[in-house]
Amino acid sequence: MLSRLLTAIDSINTPETADAHCDLFCGVYDPAQARIEAEAVRNCAVKYHESDDEVFRTRCIMIKEERAELVKHHLWVLWTDYFKPPHLEQFPQLHDLIWRATKKAGDAKKSMDPKVGEELLELIEEVSKIFWETKK
Repeated sequence: MLSRLLTAIDSINTPETADAHCDLFCGVYDPAQARIEAEAVRNCAVKYHESDDEVFRTRCIMIKEERAELVKHHLWVLWTDYFKPPHLEQFPQLHDLIWRATKKAGDAKKSMDPKVGEELLELIEEVSKIFWETKK
C-alpha cells in the first residue's frame, strides 16, 4: 500500500512537458497593437506641426515618445514570444525586418517628422503580413 501511495505522489510531482508555439495559446498576439501605437506616433507629429501652442506641442512630443516606446515593446513581444526558428527559416528577412522596425520606432522618438511615423507604419505592415502568413 505504501508503495502505491509513493507511486501516486511521485506521479503528481513529476512535471509533464508541454509543447506550445508561444507563451500562451495562440490568438493573444497581434501586430495591430504596434500599428495602433505607430499611428499615434505619426498623428502626434502631424498635430505638432498644425499647432503653434507650445504647451500642446510639448504634450505631442511626450505622447509621441511614449507611444514609440510602446511600438518597440509590442514588436519585441512578437519577436521574443511569438516568432520561432521555423518562422525565420520560412521568412529569412524577419530578423532584419524586426530590427529595422524597432530602430525606426527609436528614430520616431527623436523626430517630429510625420514621414518617420509613416515609414514605421510601413515596416509594421511588413511584419503584420509575415505574422498572418504564419497563422495560416
